[in-house]
Amino acid sequence: MRGLSGKTALVTGGAGGIGRAVAARLADEGGRVIVADRDPETARQVAAGLSGPAIAMALDVAERASWEALTENLPPDFRDISILANIAGITRDRSLLRMQDEDWEAVINVNLRGTWLGCQTAFRLFAQQDRGGAIINIASTAIFGTFGQANYSSAKAGITGLTRTAAIEGAKRGIRVNAVAPGVIATPMVMAVPEEIRAKWTGQILAGRFGDPAEIAAVVAFLASDDASYVTGQTLIADGGATTGDF
Repeated sequence: MRGLSGKTALVTGGAGGIGRAVAARLADEGGRVIVADRDPETARQVAAGLSGPAIAMALDVAERASWEALTENLPPDFRDISILANIAGITRDRSLLRMQDEDWEAVINVNLRGTWLGCQTAFRLFAQQDRGGAIINIASTAIFGTFGQANYSSAKAGITGLTRTAAIEGAKRGIRVNAVAPGVIATPMVMAVPEEIRAKWTGQILAGRFGDPAEIAAVVAFLASDDASYVTGQTLIADGGATTGDF
């Protein structure tokens, strides 16, 4: 891969499992990285452990004011953002009948609204710099429907539509927008699920195992790089073959 030398990347949800891996991979590829998270202390720890120039900043992706504060307070050396990795996301699983308003709203606000606000912010930053850029959103194989995840599945399906629309609107501005749809990834949240449930999930994956956050980070890094210059408006599924069909 050609790498990301000289480029600045903003990674939301950078203190989480996939976000942390994405921040590390983008730094390893030569990028300057802004680790943004609503847990700024953990974000600082992540930034301090990266292989290249990095800073941590507080960000609540669901709040417009938080995005505005981040962009207004960027240090000079990190203002030339040309990559946005929209990684932040949450789950609040309940069956459709048991789901409460707050469960629905929390997930939609962080996962879908947060991704929309991120895309909007990146479009404005890229325009101010009179340059294009790359946006990578995180969808999920939950777009195909998952029991107990009406809120999450809806938000992630919305992200695929947002990604296509943003790619259409960004094309004339030199902005590429893509999404990655991970399957089951071995994050701390997933590994906390009871072993018998995890065993069932593993049996549904052609690769016979859960994905590693670093494997998702590799896909994000590709989409952020110039090697993906002819790729836009796409959702790349990285699920070990789980959605291939019955086998």
